Amino acid sequence: MGTHFLQAMLAPAAIAVIGASERPDAVGTLVFRNLLSEFKGQLYPVNLRHARIQGRKARKTIGDIDHPIDLAVIATPAESVPELIRQCGEAGVRAAVVLSAGFAEAGEQGQRLQDAMLDYARHYGLRLIGPNCLGIMRPASGLNATFSHNIARTGQLALVSQSGALCTAMLDWAQDHDIGFSCMLSLGDAADVDFGDILNYLALDNQTRAILLYVEGIRDARRFLSGLRIAARMKPVILVKAGRYSAGSRAAVSHTAALVGSDAVFHAALRRAGAVRAYTINQLFSAAQLLASGNYRLNGDRLAIVTNGGGPGVMATDRATEAGVTLAQLEDTTLKRLNQALPAHWSHDNPVDILGDADGERYASAISACLADRQVDGLLVMLTPQAMTQADEAARVLVEQARQHRKPLLACWMGGPQVRDAQARFNREHIAHFDTPETAIEAFSYLASFQRNQQLLLQVPEPLDRQREPDCEGARLIIEEALAAGHGRLSDMESFAVLKAFGVPVAPIMEAHNANEALVMAEALGFPLAMKINSPDIPHKSDVAGVRLNISNATSVRTAYDELLKTARQHRPDATLNGVTLEPMYTRGTARELFVGMVRDPVFGPAISIGSGGTMIEVMDDAYVALPPLNRFIARQMIERTRASQLLGEFRGLPAVNRRAIENVLLGLSELVCELPHVRELDINPLLVDETGALVVDARILIDYPPAGARRYGHMAIHPYPSDLIRHKQLPDGSNVTIRPIRPEDAEIEQAFIRRLSPQSKYFRFMQALHELTPEMLVRFTQIDYDREMALIAVTREDGQDIEVGVARYVTNPDDTSCEFAIVIADDWHHKGLGMELMQQLMDVARARGLTLMEGEVMADNREMLSLAKWLGFNSQPGADDPRLVAVSKSLG
Repeated sequence: MGTHFLQAMLAPAAIAVIGASERPDAVGTLVFRNLLSEFKGQLYPVNLRHARIQGRKARKTIGDIDHPIDLAVIATPAESVPELIRQCGEAGVRAAVVLSAGFAEAGEQGQRLQDAMLDYARHYGLRLIGPNCLGIMRPASGLNATFSHNIARTGQLALVSQSGALCTAMLDWAQDHDIGFSCMLSLGDAADVDFGDILNYLALDNQTRAILLYVEGIRDARRFLSGLRIAARMKPVILVKAGRYSAGSRAAVSHTAALVGSDAVFHAALRRAGAVRAYTINQLFSAAQLLASGNYRLNGDRLAIVTNGGGPGVMATDRATEAGVTLAQLEDTTLKRLNQALPAHWSHDNPVDILGDADGERYASAISACLADRQVDGLLVMLTPQAMTQADEAARVLVEQARQHRKPLLACWMGGPQVRDAQARFNREHIAHFDTPETAIEAFSYLASFQRNQQLLLQVPEPLDRQREPDCEGARLIIEEALAAGHGRLSDMESFAVLKAFGVPVAPIMEAHNANEALVMAEALGFPLAMKINSPDIPHKSDVAGVRLNISNATSVRTAYDELLKTARQHRPDATLNGVTLEPMYTRGTARELFVGMVRDPVFGPAISIGSGGTMIEVMDDAYVALPPLNRFIARQMIERTRASQLLGEFRGLPAVNRRAIENVLLGLSELVCELPHVRELDINPLLVDETGALVVDARILIDYPPAGARRYGHMAIHPYPSDLIRHKQLPDGSNVTIRPIRPEDAEIEQAFIRRLSPQSKYFRFMQALHELTPEMLVRFTQIDYDREMALIAVTREDGQDIEVGVARYVTNPDDTSCEFAIVIADDWHHKGLGMELMQQLMDVARARGLTLMEGEVMADNREMLSLAKWLGFNSQPGADDPRLVAVSKSLG
């Protein structure tokens, strides 16, 4: 695949600063001064009024520069920027950083300026960072295109922020802690390049080992999650989200909306993407310190603590419990080693209290024993300065131990002047150290969360359960008929019918429009039964006393009917009343009540939740949220993370409930959400569950029309596994293959496939000598975003195992209209027609996704690929930058 467009921004050979100045404290002055100090490439000031800027010859316009410009940095008033972007486009510039403020953040006039700027940028294929931003840094190459007074050290930590002020604060803090950065990008208004684009780049950036984000808002949820998932597969990503309690959040019109705010959905999205969330700037600093140490790969979440003070050990233990960090259970061999090395009065447990008179040797013994324990995944070592404490010697010992072990090792030297030299040593040696036990535990919890979330990241559910085909069409017809009648909410009977179409077990239900109908239906259903008011305007029946339970005879039916309507009219005289619904009364003595729901988040789309149900639902505040599609692993985790989970096992003589039945309800709801973009909100409350199964006894579904022309699954933030693309083919020579989208679990067969290729086939595919895929490449090739890219593999069966024999893939370009493709076929499968089959299906997928152009680069001596491209109708021309390459392209229109 080709060079990422951000390369022109972060590795420019020539930069023009438009608005460069010598006026003291002007943005253009500071930016040009910063670039002059370290940038080694060509640098040009552009200013209409001055012949020289800071000793350099100035040009009046960027068009006056007789050298190709990779990056333009613009520091002029907002009203001048659209025309400057046009001039940059005319001059062939492909990237710009707009520092100027006064655009969309400034109101209607600013929005018009921003729209004009973007129109020119799109016309010329120019990508923008900003406007209203601090700028960008790439310390390793001397790039400091910011107006910050702070210069970042070179390191392996990337910082991406919508706030320039946070960037400067982080850079200032990093100076004291000797922490460096691979890059710093301030996005500002993020009118063009946003988090998704940058994360996609940083995922494969070999200068970046970990990523920190500060997020205020997400413009494109699908692109954001796509970039986040790609990056988090490769390296830790930790972020802070501002605006957790937005005053603009919509009113709670249902149980689901009340329980599932946008922040809960955002948190669910992060879990699903494999990223980790911090909640404060201090926590982000703590994360930065830990990640900058480079020692952050966990094999579990079990933490051991070594301390010379009991109080700090207790404080660390309390915070670990709150943060969900598991304290390691030390092995017997470890306890024996500690007994031999420590005084008799040590704590004999974790935390390992080595007492206040501990010297460096005692610290060394305790640290060594704990790090060697197979039950310990990470170690926190704490010290408080006491009368006989050797703070710097203990720090020296810790540094030596860190060099000998791969497990994460954190330090917490508490105090002031007495521990300052030790803390300086930790900075020099890049040991993560913290001022308090709480911040140290929080930092470790990020590593534990990262590991847990990686399990969610690997889940690639299909939209439908192939073992149980739902009646999607029947449910869709019910909804469309209700919409055509002008209804925004399904009736109870319609709601139950839609749920049942997706395999969700529902109670029998009937509608009655007068007392006589109610009597007839009651006799048909049998006693006892429940009667509920039926009104599209009353979302919660209990709010208007609209429910009667345990109706036991015919006489009570008429009375209950009349009372329900009378009470409803008193509470809601404006409501439309359509009679009542009747259903059998379920009196399962062992049943527990749960709530299951779905709400459509304005940013991330559908979100599914589960928690405690019944009339106390809002009081309990028990809702665990996940983004669809779900599979059984995710559904099981959702159930386990609720408070209600504690009531689902055996207790006080009650048998354990059938948890698999709850999982099935969640999976059915997930299928419904995937296939029916019409559903806006859905409440199931209560869902009765006992040892025999689950049953819906009340449900409410709000609906509306999906956007016109939307693609299938376009309403979802995470694209399901596209099982509809699986094809079974017989090639002309009689060989049978299955062509299907790649899955994360295909990593092993993908690696084996690459190993079996001849050196020439590897060179033709990767354009370099390659023995096998690196771990990073393997992750990138097998864990893909099915919305923005596709990899179709051809597999055959040998000895009951899948063997990969070919793969064709494309990745959507930043313009969202074209894509770049690559294909490779196993050497012993050439000339069988497999390449043609893979490419034709790949083009069909790209065409269906709205892409209009497929392009690629082929080695000039790869005659077989060039011949295949010709057969498929691709045009070819010599490569623009490399005579060894041929550029091929085909319109998909």
